[in-house]
Amino acid sequence: MSFTAKDVQALRQASGAGMMDCKKALETNNGDMEAAKLWLREKGLAASAKRDDRENAQGLVALLIKGNIGAIVKLKCETDFVASSEHFIAEADVLVNLVADKGVDAVNERSAQFDDLKILLKERIEIGDVVRFEAAAGNLLDSYMHMQGGRCVNGVLVEMSGATQELAHDIAVHIAFARPKYMAKSDVPQEVIDAERATLEVVTRNEGKPEAAIGKIVDGRVQGFFKDIVLLEQPYAKDDKQSVAQIIGKSTIVRYSQVEIG
Repeated sequence: MSFTAKDVQALRQASGAGMMDCKKALETNNGDMEAAKLWLREKGLAASAKRDDRENAQGLVALLIKGNIGAIVKLKCETDFVASSEHFIAEADVLVNLVADKGVDAVNERSAQFDDLKILLKERIEIGDVVRFEAAAGNLLDSYMHMQGGRCVNGVLVEMSGATQELAHDIAVHIAFARPKYMAKSDVPQEVIDAERATLEVVTRNEGKPEAAIGKIVDGRVQGFFKDIVLLEQPYAKDDKQSVAQIIGKSTIVRYSQVEIG
């Protein structure tokens, strides 16, 4: 059975083995792809097979704003050492620029180079969240990057309408540390609210509160729940006597995205 250069590349992507090892595996097994994969594993050359179950909770967040375009790419790996390496950082930079210029699917253009990177760095490397904002006319973008060990591990992108650049940046900083899950109360799924209410009812009863007062107490605690998870309801990080909604006034947070490592 014959094989082509595309077959060699496909085997390389599937196994993580080197180019020459893949070619030899196909030659040895008469072009049979599955047999070649098994041969590589038996020879201890299938690097990716060994890495598939490893935890890759490290990495970095690449964030970029170009005019009215904002992009985020999360690149995951296994260790801080690799996350701080020149090749890893360079690939993240290429990827985020591609997303900004062409869209989220543009990361697929780097598949060959990405495979080379995994083989070079010998870790389980994956692309995580990929985000792209194109701000509407008149809106503005801002961001915040929380750095750790010389790399971004917590990146926020926010689009606002009717805001100053300073306000948009301050909101991005707030989001980075307050970690809201939803923009507004209306965005919280009813099943999430119902589940929290049920839990709070049990907690309140276990505290021995009077039955007649439980409903009111739970209502108040649900509002506290909203303040924890809803951006507009959260106490503002720089002035917790005011909510984010009060701080932004007539401005509007159109959308935001937060991407973190870990």
